[in-house]
Amino acid sequence: MVDAESAGACSGNDIEREPAMKKRVTVDDCRAVPHPSRQRPSMISRALIAAAFLGVSSTAHAATGEIDTGTTAWLLTATLFVLMMCLPGLALFYGGVVRAKNVLSIFVQMYVSAGVIGVLWVIYGYSLVVDTTGMVEGEYSFNSFVGGLNKALLAGVDPQAAASGVPEGVLIVFLMAFAIITPAIVAGAFAERMKFSASVLFLALWFTFCYAPVAHMVWGGPGALMVNWGALDFAGGTAVHINSGVAGLAACLVLGKRTNYPRIPMPPHNLVLTLTGASMLWVGWFGFNIGSGLAVNGQVGLVMLNTQLGACAGILGWALMETLTRGKPSALGVASGALAGLVGITPACAFVGAGGAIVIGLLTSVACFYAITDLKHRFGYDDTLDVFGLHGVGGIVGAILTGLFAAPSLGGTVEGLDIGRQLLVQTASVVFTIVYCLALSWAILKLIDWAIGLRVVQEDEEEGLDITSHHESAYNA
Repeated sequence: MVDAESAGACSGNDIEREPAMKKRVTVDDCRAVPHPSRQRPSMISRALIAAAFLGVSSTAHAATGEIDTGTTAWLLTATLFVLMMCLPGLALFYGGVVRAKNVLSIFVQMYVSAGVIGVLWVIYGYSLVVDTTGMVEGEYSFNSFVGGLNKALLAGVDPQAAASGVPEGVLIVFLMAFAIITPAIVAGAFAERMKFSASVLFLALWFTFCYAPVAHMVWGGPGALMVNWGALDFAGGTAVHINSGVAGLAACLVLGKRTNYPRIPMPPHNLVLTLTGASMLWVGWFGFNIGSGLAVNGQVGLVMLNTQLGACAGILGWALMETLTRGKPSALGVASGALAGLVGITPACAFVGAGGAIVIGLLTSVACFYAITDLKHRFGYDDTLDVFGLHGVGGIVGAILTGLFAAPSLGGTVEGLDIGRQLLVQTASVVFTIVYCLALSWAILKLIDWAIGLRVVQEDEEEGLDITSHHESAYNA
């Protein structure tokens, strides 16, 4: 198992510092990656390991109380970027697409998601993701699927102590921002028809039983399920996008269609809000992707470049598909294309070259376009804000293509990668995430429906959730 000293020493610009440690960690030690399964999905796993060991085994930085001020300053900024993605970014993007009578309900759900998940994160979520008790590299146990509760209520955690050169309090809030936005994404699938009380209960239960375990499996360090497999996921293709997309699909299938959908057109009520929100998501995504490295080093340039190229290629792919099928591109289409490209590049951004990023952005955009314009109508489900079409399908395509374009022969950065084996591993991680999340999400929704009911009554749906759920209106005459 990788010890905390090695994790801390290899995580930033400080690999050659030598405080009192069990052994000296050199640059060559950090570069010795004989197989891609040893090259973890970004330094986020290493920092999680370091954080989990604080108070048990000191990291290089924690031993001296030393803070890497440059990395800390960047992670503070990245945390704010990711928080901005939910509020106002995602709220504006979703709010502009729904009908005017439901826009406030979207904003309230985003706020409540932040409130509920933020508190649950400190009570037990952080512990379920980062606690490595009982985990051994290459071996499987219950804790390979979910962490323990040794850090519940941040027990034994000193928020000022340095984990990989960053105060753990900063790391806690950074990871909290991921935990907040992921359930908030799901809310777009059941917009305009779920009871507010049911939505809050669903988001809390889904965070507990779906998000936290999958995040642990992806980022929990040696011994975690997908880490043992050698799956590559730099910033959340499986844990965030496939996870939320599949949950959204389950929600719209269990809830059923909105009243009169698709018989009556339900166009977006304000595309300016939507494009403004999409622009904020695009900017915030740099905090999402670059911040996941938890360091300011040579890697950030590649991650930043690939993130930008994924978005740009996604716009081109969607605009091309709309031009070919409808004669002209649309405003909602180019915004959706940018987000599709960003979703696709998220797991791959540290592992592929510029050419790979462009191809991933293009192909993900085309796949999402097909899912939203054809697949949804072919199967007849009502995914209000296309959560599965954008995040689910985009995450699936991006995760699998990561295994292809991470190869050095295709411009990637993972030395010694066996393309065939890695594609198998990536596909296995995707299939597992889909099956696990679909089953758990379905069970949670059925339980809530049995306990308190999921849907608002038809009269309330037709009047609009702003008035019936919150006694307010976004637009007063």
